[in-house]
Amino acid sequence: MQYGHVIEWWRPVLAPAGARSDSPFLTRKPKTSSLAFVALMVFTFALLVAPQSYFPALKVLRIAFLSAMVAVLAHALHQFTHGQPLLPMTREMRITLVLAGWAVGTIPLSMWPGGSVTFLLDIFFKSLIIFWMLVSLVTTLKRLKIVAWGLTLMAVPLAMTGVQHFVSGIFLQGAGHGTLRILGYEAPLTENPNDLALMLNLLLPLSIGLLLAARSAAVRMLLIAIIALDVVAIIATFSRAGFLALAITFGLYLMALFKRGQGGWTFMALVLILLAMPFLPQNYVDRIATIAEIESDPTGSAQSRWADTVASLRFVASSPIIGSGLGLNALALNRVRGETWREVHNVYLEHAVELGIPGLILFLLLLKGCLRLAREVQLKAKETGPPALFCLAEAVRISLIAFAVAALYHPIAHQFYFYYFAGLAIAAKTVLQTETEGAIAAAPPPSPQTVSSGPI
Repeated sequence: MQYGHVIEWWRPVLAPAGARSDSPFLTRKPKTSSLAFVALMVFTFALLVAPQSYFPALKVLRIAFLSAMVAVLAHALHQFTHGQPLLPMTREMRITLVLAGWAVGTIPLSMWPGGSVTFLLDIFFKSLIIFWMLVSLVTTLKRLKIVAWGLTLMAVPLAMTGVQHFVSGIFLQGAGHGTLRILGYEAPLTENPNDLALMLNLLLPLSIGLLLAARSAAVRMLLIAIIALDVVAIIATFSRAGFLALAITFGLYLMALFKRGQGGWTFMALVLILLAMPFLPQNYVDRIATIAEIESDPTGSAQSRWADTVASLRFVASSPIIGSGLGLNALALNRVRGETWREVHNVYLEHAVELGIPGLILFLLLLKGCLRLAREVQLKAKETGPPALFCLAEAVRISLIAFAVAALYHPIAHQFYFYYFAGLAIAAKTVLQTETEGAIAAAPPPSPQTVSSGPI
């Protein structure tokens, strides 16, 4: 016997034609906490802009700590009351948990267990918590746009401070050898010119992504001004890693725009780059040249970093499995090349020295997985998703590539820089799923003639 219009159990239940946006068909998945998301953005503002550094009265409020706690508690309460899991167990989240477990498991065998515990609680766990919050809370395109716009606008005071320091002659004391470098921005992630350049380079693709997705001429002009300000500030830092990341970002975007047939944007960018060349600061090209010619660096920093690289490789060869322990690479290098208390300026060697080869492999798997996810979202959004999601997924992917290049020159293995954008990459996949489910739910139901009938 057959019955007409029976939909098999494995087919999605579609919304009726004309269903409103607030229809239960469009909200099969419980929303995440709005309060937690707002608290996450407040934490991001406190972390990047750090108003407490310029208004000391705010320090007693501990804005970053309180906002992070509100985000965690509000999210946990919401998930509990809706019967939802606290952790979205994606492949990348599992890799992150294994990496964190390996870091914790090696602490008893580290060179200084107490130091590793302190670093774990002060730095690494905080990065992982914000990573978790981003993955859990950025679940819609609207929220992804808010994050992108928030980070773009937060870059403005950072870039303005860098440019103001350069124009006003506010430089680091003791730079010497004809190389004058600005102070940086007074915030945890931008306290020196190298970190300031890194942060601006990571935020820059989001601004470009918003620009490519913008429809309003006024919005485009605003974003172009912000992008130009960021680029000028990156150059003003005289950061070699900053230059490489900037070159990678623009190179990737120029190739992408050319392949997509957007020759106008490509031509305009090339013209602007050529016009800007004569205005580069004095000695900038000479400093950048030391990337390839290490011995030509008059400051000696390039030579010191190379010596630390060699010392790191020697330590890894002697302790390839366990390593020195989380946060202890400077202590490990002291034993190899004498006491200088310098960290190795290389994220990959940091992982290898502190967590051994297993730790490095886990980090590389996580980085590769996040790049893969961002690329996957980009390709699928190009076919079926909103243009804004395509542009923002592309931006997150390029930010991660910029980090992967700059990581060769920075001691920031376990800090927020990577984990913030890794979280956005995983969140982008959730946003794609949300948008796809919404499109399916909003579609009209199949006609009776196309619905399969089956025997019972």
